[in-house]
This record gives sequence, C-alpha cells and structure tokens, in this order.
Amino acid sequence: MESTEHNEPRSLVIHLIEDDDDHAGIVVRLLARSASTSKVERSRDGEEAIEYLEQKKLEEKRKLPDLILLDLKLPKKDGHEVLQFIKQDPVLHSIPVVILSTSDAESDRIKAYELYANSYLVKPLELGSFKDLTDEIVRYWGVWNIPATEQKGNVSEQRP
Repeated sequence: MESTEHNEPRSLVIHLIEDDDDHAGIVVRLLARSASTSKVERSRDGEEAIEYLEQKKLEEKRKLPDLILLDLKLPKKDGHEVLQFIKQDPVLHSIPVVILSTSDAESDRIKAYELYANSYLVKPLELGSFKDLTDEIVRYWGVWNIPATEQKGNVSEQRP
C-alpha cells in the first residue's frame, strides 16, 4: 500500500447553506482565515440551495463545491430535504455534506445519517470553540481527506 503525505492544503470551495445571517457571518469569517478556503458561497434557504446546485450542474465546467456545510433548520425546504436532494442526485451525491446545526436532537442526527450525511457537527456557543471547529473542518476536508477526483492516476478528473 502506498503512503501519501498530506502537508499542503488543497484549495476548497465551500457552499454554506445557512439562513441565520449571524451564524453565516461567523462561519464565513472563520473560514476566510483559512489558507485553504478559496471561496465560500452561501444559500439562505433550502430552495435557494437546490436552485444553486442545479445551476452549478448546468455550467460548462461544472464547478461544483468541494464541501457543503448544511444547516438543518432552513426556511422553504429544510436541511433534511436538501440533503436528500443532494444524495439522490447522480451528479451531486459524491459532494461531502457536513451538517452544521444548533440541533443536538438524536432524531435529527439519525435522520441526517440515514440520508447519507458525511458528518454531523453541533455549532459551539463559544467563539473560540467555533474557530477550532471550522479550523478542523478545513484541515480534515482540505488536507487529510482525498476526494475520488484527486486520487493518484486520475489526473484528468482533478479539480483545479
């Protein structure tokens, strides 16, 4: 088995699906401090998120996000509906979706994992802990995780 060193963070495009402006502002500011986050895009409700992802699928170069951070308590379509849409779509289903919610309810966690969420994180109340959490998200998804499109030998499918 080949060993791979993961020292340099990959540039990440993160799609944040969050209706709360204060929470979104905190997440965007904290992610912007990370060298590996090249862009944070935001949708403010479930319908807007689905429309955004549908539009991304139609773009010529299909520049899909590298990671989706998804709140559960959204207007119009809730986070579980958005998650189900993403994971049932043959183009979108491989995008990692991390639930980032204030809800610690077991029923929400169970439903999210049944719909194939890649991770479930509860938003910390303290800013320092929130910073630590966003740093770890970027570190994991931007340094340690190896997406299928970037595996060795699959250079033609690599994202820029």
